[in-house]
Amino acid sequence: MSPCSDGDSFPDPLTFTVTTGGDRLDRWLAQAIPPDTGFSRSRLQKLIDQGQVQVNDRIETNKNSKVQQGDQIHITLPEPEPLDLVPETMDLNILYEDDHLILLNKPKGLVVHPAPGHSQGTLVNGLLAHCPHLPGIGGIQRPGIVHRLDKDTSGVMVVAKTDQALLSLQGQIREKTAQREYFGIVHGAMKEEAGRVEQPVGRHPVDRKRMAIVAEENGGRWAATQWQVQERLGNYTLVQFHLETGRTHQIRVHCAWLGHAIVGDALYGSGRSMGVKLQGQALHAYALRLQHPATGEPLEAIAPLPPEFLTLVQVLRRRA
Repeated sequence: MSPCSDGDSFPDPLTFTVTTGGDRLDRWLAQAIPPDTGFSRSRLQKLIDQGQVQVNDRIETNKNSKVQQGDQIHITLPEPEPLDLVPETMDLNILYEDDHLILLNKPKGLVVHPAPGHSQGTLVNGLLAHCPHLPGIGGIQRPGIVHRLDKDTSGVMVVAKTDQALLSLQGQIREKTAQREYFGIVHGAMKEEAGRVEQPVGRHPVDRKRMAIVAEENGGRWAATQWQVQERLGNYTLVQFHLETGRTHQIRVHCAWLGHAIVGDALYGSGRSMGVKLQGQALHAYALRLQHPATGEPLEAIAPLPPEFLTLVQVLRRRA
């Protein structure tokens, strides 16, 4: 399968060539399209129903039809529906700000950008109140957003305030010149002191809310995570992670694949109580290093570990 683009956004139309046939149209497309672009299986089914999908230049409205080797599939995307974004005054933890960008410390529980059914109370709503001109930066749906953090992952993020900054910062993320470091607490005592996971990540073939290790020929995207033990805490380990790529749920999926799920991760681990009140997983984006999009000077932002994370470390130290 060969999508016409492997970036985070797609040209119109999308074009695919089927290399292995026999699967349902909707299932094949769900595996072919990178999952972190927002193309859920339900959205693809809706596009099929709307007549937006052609197989060999013929409109196909049956999601159950089987694709065959050599089929050419084209998807014509309708114009995105603008979200009615309402600025909301929010207490943003800003680490650095100038005319080009904002570096901030996102708390747990905060969704980064609106989505259908979740149009209020997001970081974007707060940013629009802080910077009223942001709607023109990068489109109406995700104004200024360079990259995301999961709802229940805390830590440092960068937001662009100009189109020039957005292009530069997205390029640094894509070309891996921006350095991102995380701290996490995992279940179990890791045998080695350091290592590297290189496993492709894609949408889970059954549970569409989850990501998984998925072969690239089945729609997974190459992903690599470096890790290093910082402290051993009995049957738990404090680990520092360095992202080489930024796939959806990458660290969480790679840790689960290693057999050391992130503490508090109910999606990829047990999520069992640790005796410390945790909201989501014990994972924090600690540092972001990049080049300033206007001056080219190196810029570093550090988001201190949140109190609940430090409390968990102390509790585990005492138990160990």
